[in-house]
Amino acid sequence: MSEAYQGMAVGVFELESECACFVALDAAAKTAAVRIQGVERNRLSAGACVKMRGSVSDVKAAMEAALRAAEPISRIISHTVIASPTEDTETALAMTIRK
Repeated sequence: MSEAYQGMAVGVFELESECACFVALDAAAKTAAVRIQGVERNRLSAGACVKMRGSVSDVKAAMEAALRAAEPISRIISHTVIASPTEDTETALAMTIRK
């Protein structure tokens, strides 16, 4: 795991539109103190997945803002907040960044 994210919650959302992901992550970053860990484009569709990190409360607030911003412009595929990722989860998350 990157030491930069140690002890941080992770929020992940996937949208049907890559463009909408940028609108949503902008809303998330303006709402709470989160760091965008990565944006991965879905190779099989026009969608993308965003991972953001921060305190549990910041990630939850940022997730709510992101989903509100995305809802009128894209279908929300999935979303989740993991308050305390295990080391194995961190390893799996890192494998998807800039692959």
